[in-house]
Amino acid sequence: MTTIAPSLGRPRRWDAAFSDDMTEADAARLLTVSPFNEMNPESFPGSAPLREILKNDTCIRRFKAGEIIVREGDYGNSAFMVLTGAGQVIIAPALPPSAVGRRESKRRGIFRAIAQLWSNPAEPEVLPKSARKGVVTTKGKGGKDEIHIILQDIPAVLNKHRTASLEAGAFFGEIAALSRIPRTATIFARDEGTELLEIRWQGLRDLMKFDPKLRAYIDRIYRERALSTALSEIPLMKYLSEDAKKKVAAATQFETYGDYEWSGKFKDMAKSGAPAAKEQVVAAEEDYPNSVIIVRTGFARVTQRYGAGNRTLNYLGAGQVYGFDEIAHNWSHPGQPVTLQYTLRVMGYTHILVIPAAIIEQFVLPSLPANKLPAPIAEAEGTRSPFARRADPPRAPAASAADGAQIGPEMMEFLTQNRFFNGTEAMLINLDRCTRCDDCVRACAATHDNNPRFLRHGPIHENVMVAQACMHCTDPVCMIGCPTGAIHRDSFGGQVVVNPATCIGCTACANNCPYGNIRMVETRDDTGEILVASDAKPILKATKCDLCVDQMGGPACERACPHDALQRLNLNTLDELAAWLHR
Repeated sequence: MTTIAPSLGRPRRWDAAFSDDMTEADAARLLTVSPFNEMNPESFPGSAPLREILKNDTCIRRFKAGEIIVREGDYGNSAFMVLTGAGQVIIAPALPPSAVGRRESKRRGIFRAIAQLWSNPAEPEVLPKSARKGVVTTKGKGGKDEIHIILQDIPAVLNKHRTASLEAGAFFGEIAALSRIPRTATIFARDEGTELLEIRWQGLRDLMKFDPKLRAYIDRIYRERALSTALSEIPLMKYLSEDAKKKVAAATQFETYGDYEWSGKFKDMAKSGAPAAKEQVVAAEEDYPNSVIIVRTGFARVTQRYGAGNRTLNYLGAGQVYGFDEIAHNWSHPGQPVTLQYTLRVMGYTHILVIPAAIIEQFVLPSLPANKLPAPIAEAEGTRSPFARRADPPRAPAASAADGAQIGPEMMEFLTQNRFFNGTEAMLINLDRCTRCDDCVRACAATHDNNPRFLRHGPIHENVMVAQACMHCTDPVCMIGCPTGAIHRDSFGGQVVVNPATCIGCTACANNCPYGNIRMVETRDDTGEILVASDAKPILKATKCDLCVDQMGGPACERACPHDALQRLNLNTLDELAAWLHR
């Protein structure tokens, strides 16, 4: 029987501040700066007062001229505000990787990987002594161990690249921090000694939640910047002149559907057994096609009426388009107009761009080469209405592999009903090949403190199981409620990982995960005794698959399977799945 260890203070949110360098004087200074001096301290709760948020969830960083602040493509968990000096954002073209010092995080060498087989603690989830006082120390963001990257030959950079200045008071980085997506641009300090306030997203969330002024400001610049960036990436726009692009941008609307914290509603819908019926409809089948819809972030489901319900035909991710085929058909065949062929429903938290049909017809369609125009929509047999419906099956390029292998409708429904398409590294197991030897589980345990980070269990369709292992989602909603930022994205590869030093065991991430892939486990000391807090309850920490981010050769579970039954797949695009199913 395990002996209970002496009681400890339960970790709290601000036991590990964002920076050890922030002082009361720094917090007082920030309260004199706009927009913080316009906020009402009384609107903040006693558990998260404005002054404490500024002291514990922010840090003041200073940069040399040419020093990179954020890099395009990195995953960010914080936003920035310029206090003094200025930043310079690279708009186009992007800087080469060598110029921004991009390199992969160091992995364990072969000898260290082997040594962990006997260096792992005898008991699972041993909490280091340094973390047993309820207080965890962290280095400040501007600490001496931080790597600083300086751009060389800044005048040449400014001559070759289109840039824009970010003066004092400017906010940036909030798009990546709040939408859990990669940074959209590289930004460097323009002036020597540029001073920035960095706000981790937990603090940014609370500042926006309890005071409307910052939320209104962030929402406005979010829409403006996201729209400008997104339009430049749409393939349909590359044939437009610069003047036409500006006119299209002026007419484009940026809309948001769903909820930022969509996980809870998804769980309720899943229990009801009919999630599609409760999803928000953006455009409905047989409506007149009055706009092209482009998914900016998030996912949308394409459905068609089938009997008394709807069947899923495909799903759309970032950059994919809805409604263009119908508008192109009506433009080239004005005497045979068609309605929308399918219904578009948002899934989770989704940003879309809406371009009116008149703008598409005036600027986009005339600029496209003839071979880029979609094929006409065939009139349905027996249809007398001038608004014909598509008779042929929908085109779903994401639902088939390069070799022509197809995803069946039942599998498509299974994936969409469970929203597995959100996973970039889903663990799929072929049950016809799996012998239940558990080599995958043992390999995972040997790599992670003698405690496996996944369960060889999960939803099954035919002979395919989606195991309960972190899928490293495109939209990791598990990060939303974490008060300390312990669960975050690795800045280089984007893997979702947990920092055990700052995890306070609040269970928010485990409760938010839509797939049940995060487990709360008891922590122990070196002798195996369970650590408890002063309330006599065990001290927990979150554990999940980290994709063996520091291991050579990738996920240990995949490498250990002797029968090639287990595969980590990106379900954002179904090519990999189709190829794997038809091996």
